[in-house]
Amino acid sequence: MSHNSFGHLFRVTTWGESHGPALGCVIDGCPAGLALTPADIQADLDRRKPGTSRFVTQRREADEVRILSGVFEDDRTGGPITTGAPISLMIENTDQRSKDYSEIRDKWRPGHADYTYDVKYGVRDYRGGGRSSARETAARVAAGAVARKVLGPDITIQCALIQIGPHKINRANWDWSQTRENPFFAPDAAIVPVWEAYLDEVRKAGSSTGAVLEVVASGVPAGWGAPIYGKLDSDLASALMSINAVKGVEIGAGFAAALLSGETNADEMRRGPTGEVVFSSNNNGGILGGISTGQDIIARFAIKPTSSILNEVNSLNRDLDEVSLRTIGRHDPCVGIRAAPVGEAMVACVLADHMLRHRGQKGG
Repeated sequence: MSHNSFGHLFRVTTWGESHGPALGCVIDGCPAGLALTPADIQADLDRRKPGTSRFVTQRREADEVRILSGVFEDDRTGGPITTGAPISLMIENTDQRSKDYSEIRDKWRPGHADYTYDVKYGVRDYRGGGRSSARETAARVAAGAVARKVLGPDITIQCALIQIGPHKINRANWDWSQTRENPFFAPDAAIVPVWEAYLDEVRKAGSSTGAVLEVVASGVPAGWGAPIYGKLDSDLASALMSINAVKGVEIGAGFAAALLSGETNADEMRRGPTGEVVFSSNNNGGILGGISTGQDIIARFAIKPTSSILNEVNSLNRDLDEVSLRTIGRHDPCVGIRAAPVGEAMVACVLADHMLRHRGQKGG
């Protein structure tokens, strides 16, 4: 199985399966001399891990990360720092229940990768989906924490859940601090009880629902990215689209830009009081011609309803017999709830890669 890596100068390879002994990643290209401890990574993993509320899967994983290589306890700095060598991170799986999946070992679950994996490889790990499981995203979040170290404190990346099913937030209530106060990463406190009631109904019905999330990266200087085949927005779209269950990505106004006039969409520019460039709006999401403008980089991604549901659905088995099946086990009624740290991580990895690529072209 190829294509388990992404990035150019900051390159991440993930490994492991949902019900294997462990999963993790190898990060190649991280600069030397950055302070890095497991605690730096654990904070982000704790935000993503399962079992944190009644609205997500009750699989209980500590998701404790171990740094296996690429750091050195430097007496001069008083703590571990990166050496420039590949950084290997490992997260053990401790709460697998593979028996939950024995019923579907020869059946293809609609909406899952079961059929396509069988067609391509002739074999699939039916225990929780193997490599196709959203459990793989824990490794991405770990890599994203390292990417944040590369980017430094002046660049902040935040993600919020802005829609579950038909229920959207009120943008007039947007407060980033609220994303740390509720289990949904919602920036609107008023939407929380609405989502709670809706998800309780969805779970009781044995079904699932989709979601939309928004990522904002602030402090990115102008000039990152490249025209044509190294566009910052195309790399961001590819990274976000690679997250499990994502079916749509938009930058800035996105599809809504089709409704705007040329004058409105243009993001007019003026000279600021200290000689800086000031934009009248940000319909292009902080990227023009594939290169950052210095404005906030804004991206949204849509996640489909969880494919593992308790209700019976029709499908086929490996012998092409028609079957009905239901997926027992522990599943999120909405996988978008835990996707905010994953979205942040993918944006961080892309930005770290582009920062290093920019240095290589510009020398600073």
